[in-house]
Formats: sequence, structure tokens, C-alpha cells
Amino acid sequence: MYYCISMDKAYLLIGGNTGNRTDYLLQARTLIQERLGYIVKASGVYETAAWGRNDQPDFLNQVLEIETHLNPEGLMAEILNIEEDMGRIRTQKNAPRIIDIDILFYNEEIINEPHLHIPHPEIQNRRFVLIPLAEIAPDFIHPVFKSSVKTLLSECKDPLDVRLFKEQ
Repeated sequence: MYYCISMDKAYLLIGGNTGNRTDYLLQARTLIQERLGYIVKASGVYETAAWGRNDQPDFLNQVLEIETHLNPEGLMAEILNIEEDMGRIRTQKNAPRIIDIDILFYNEEIINEPHLHIPHPEIQNRRFVLIPLAEIAPDFIHPVFKSSVKTLLSECKDPLDVRLFKEQ
């Protein structure tokens, strides 16, 4: 007898702007694979100025598509555990950080709870999210706006420069 465990699809944004940024992204990907699920696709790594506060170092960001057995609440709880285990200390909104992991999408679900908003409410306003997301999922339809990721990117007014990161 065979059992089929259905897996859910989630898109995550990982990023950070302090310490050895590439090492922290690698560590985050390793922990995501160990604790959250299988990484199906990974975008390139992109560098951009900090969004919302320009008095801090540039960020490296990457989008991951994962298959997970965790429900949205369990996924968020485990993401917070990974951030904490990696040494993230939450001080103020948009502060510099070694790692930040956001859930962009979870299947086509729409969730608006006090501590969980899916899809992430700022996707359509941030090129540093849309560019790597469009690299791996250009035709994914945003469940709220009913537009593809590539359409959202073409309409995005965010002026921040987003560059493919090349390690020195």
C-alpha cells in the first residue's frame, strides 16, 4: 500500500544586510531545507539598497520556492525559530539584520491574521521581491490582485536599483 503525502507550495524571500551576507543566506537555505521542506527552485542572489531606510548597508535577497508539509501557521513559527537560531534580534522595523525570511505566497491562499499576512502585503511595491520572484515564477498569479508576477513587476513604481549579485 502506498501513501501520498500532499505537499504545499510556498514562496519565501530570504535576505540580510549585516555580517557575511552570503554565508547567512547559505545558512538560511540549509536550515529551510532541514526544517521547512524541499527547495524546488532558487532565484539568483540580488543586491539592493535597504527599503524604507537608506542609512544602512545594502541587502542581499533571494526567492525560494519550497514544498512543505507545514501549514501556514506552522511555517511562520518555524521561520521565526530559524531567524532566532541564526541570531536575529528584532529591535525596530526595517532595522539592519543578519537574516529576514518572509512568506510571499502559500499556494493560492489569502490569510489575514494579526501575525500572519499571506500573500505578503508589500510584494507589488518592491522590485527587490518581484525581480527574483519573476525569475522563478513569472506566471504565478497573485491571489489578491489576479495579476501575474511579471505583470506586477512591469507595473511596479519602486525606484530602488536591484542588481544581480556577483561575489568578489
